[in-house]
Amino acid sequence: MKTIFKLGAALAVVAATSVLTPVSAKMLDPNKPEDALEIMKRTQCGVADGVAAVYHWSGKVYSRVRGEPDKHLFNGEGMNVRQCVRIEDPKRGVGYRQVSREVMFYLDPKTNEVLRTWENPWTGETVDVMQIANDPVNSRGNYPYSADGKPYKIPTLRRQGQWMFMPFEVPLFYHNVLAGNYQDYVGNKYHAMEIFDFAFLADEMLDTKNPTAYPTISWVRISDWMPWMKMRGRQGQMVFNAMGAKLKSYDELPDVIKDEIAQNYPKYTTPPPGDDPRKNETTWTVFKKMIDEQRAAKKKE
Repeated sequence: MKTIFKLGAALAVVAATSVLTPVSAKMLDPNKPEDALEIMKRTQCGVADGVAAVYHWSGKVYSRVRGEPDKHLFNGEGMNVRQCVRIEDPKRGVGYRQVSREVMFYLDPKTNEVLRTWENPWTGETVDVMQIANDPVNSRGNYPYSADGKPYKIPTLRRQGQWMFMPFEVPLFYHNVLAGNYQDYVGNKYHAMEIFDFAFLADEMLDTKNPTAYPTISWVRISDWMPWMKMRGRQGQMVFNAMGAKLKSYDELPDVIKDEIAQNYPKYTTPPPGDDPRKNETTWTVFKKMIDEQRAAKKKE
């Protein structure tokens, strides 16, 4: 693993194909669509086209149930490994595509050890913990101009002294793969909100003599219960709150993450290929596949 990222860093020094990075250094102007896209690329990607970048976050997970105090259910340690690749469109310009995969491990709130089983305090049942392991988590192509010619901009970007802030709220409301085909009539849609708040030093981000920037990130998610908790439709939600940053190497990850990845999730040391055609995965789609496989295996017994 160390070799992979040291090689990536060495390639970055000599790479002349960094996604959207100008040949000569300059100060980026957020009001120009090409520069605004470069700012987003520097936020999300590695030092050069095809070189991996790693984000890490650490935090806590709470329950929120009407009529009772919030419970601190878990601690959480997570990472996302990604790369960006150059793409071009004759009308939209030169852009990039981001491909990634991510894991987050549920830890005992007292010992900080990775949980394998969990005693549900509402049902008294002991259940197996399914860690978050989504592969892939890819984005659509990003360009300086849209298909209808509108210039790219980051509406939430603001500067305050030496700092720049970039918050994003992502409301989610879509078909729940674990429910039936009548969700528009009886509910059961997947309903959540994810909030990503990036912060970075303006000089590091805007001066392209720096190959990339290393933002901090805060991540909040408000969502339904995880399916592996077997809550059986009980009222309530989960609240995830974590902070972290883009790292300079995989080696900077906490040992609890690196050890768990080495033992159970070895492919998460590197990102997917740049032309990865697969559909994105979520906890719900991964859980459904697991349950379907278990049921199929029982039928064969």
